[in-house]
Amino acid sequence: MRFIHTADWQIGKPFKQFGDRESVLRQARLVAIENIGRLAAKEGAAHVLVAGDVYDTEAPTPRTLLEPLERMRRFSDVQWHMLPGNHDPHRPKGVWDRVLESGAPANVHLHLKPEPVDFGPGAMLLPAPLTRKTEGADLTEWMDRAETPPGAIRIGVAHGSVVGFGSGGEATNPIDPRRPALARLEYLALGDWHRTIQIGPSVWYSGTPEPDRAGGQEAGQALVVEIPGPGAPANVTSHKVGSYRWLTIEEQLSDAGELEDLETRLRGLPDLSSTILRLWLKGTLQLSGRAELDRRLLGIGAAMFYLDVDDTGLAIRPSAADLELIDFGGVLRHAADRLKAVAEDAAVGPVEKRRAEDALVQLFVMAVGTGA
Repeated sequence: MRFIHTADWQIGKPFKQFGDRESVLRQARLVAIENIGRLAAKEGAAHVLVAGDVYDTEAPTPRTLLEPLERMRRFSDVQWHMLPGNHDPHRPKGVWDRVLESGAPANVHLHLKPEPVDFGPGAMLLPAPLTRKTEGADLTEWMDRAETPPGAIRIGVAHGSVVGFGSGGEATNPIDPRRPALARLEYLALGDWHRTIQIGPSVWYSGTPEPDRAGGQEAGQALVVEIPGPGAPANVTSHKVGSYRWLTIEEQLSDAGELEDLETRLRGLPDLSSTILRLWLKGTLQLSGRAELDRRLLGIGAAMFYLDVDDTGLAIRPSAADLELIDFGGVLRHAADRLKAVAEDAAVGPVEKRRAEDALVQLFVMAVGTGA
């Protein structure tokens, strides 16, 4: 049999830091559902298995509640299987009761109890739904004792973490990575980690179909899983279904001569207009180099969907030539000398030091212009 494994849609997730572009990223999460539906049709997969966190919260607005359901309704030839996760656990009168009351499409199936259910010809699905955000016990343990028809392909689905299992101490939503062997599963579909990763021969996290954070998954993925028959290993292939790429890049700068190369490399990134970049800058630049850096980053940021620059690790060290460009003497030079002294004073805290450096850059641009 062949099916799609996905997870962590988190429909309704806020992106306040993006300002007026927030709605674009929220809409992209709905577009990802449509891309998954098209992938299922293309690959001949009759089922899509969503391993938790369909919604970002337990109390989505009425419109947010219906938006993913309506996208799934369009793909009537595909059966969509939903599992409650830690963002949307199944509680009385909670989000999943609201979905049921809304009249969910006939091709959308909610797996709200830990019990075997049919999952296509010759296959059984063993779900482990969350009923609260955190669990100390492994909710997949029941699968070991689950009875299914002889010769049936057994597929488990759960939402949680395999890290530190059995190591003692407090755990939240733990999952034993040995579960496929213990429960005779051909495949264990997991959600919660926002990265596509294989834990074992039959254990996979699908990752998120639309990334949502710097330092996480670069591009949204879904998995096409094919199981030839009972006891056969699963063949798993990853497919891009997301619209936006989230990148994190760290750069060390020490000279203005490096800035042209930096700009060339950043402009050479693929799909620039759909790229969200977190740029970490470290090192030291003179005032003229810092002004040039800001000018170049302004253009690069305009070419990208979003550019987030963290320059807390980048120090500004004005040269004598920088200060002379501001003024040979007089009020401006006096102000620049005082700011330089603060920026270089070891007794000054990092906040005051950064303020002095930023003021120096502003003073330099005001006196010299951005084309220095």
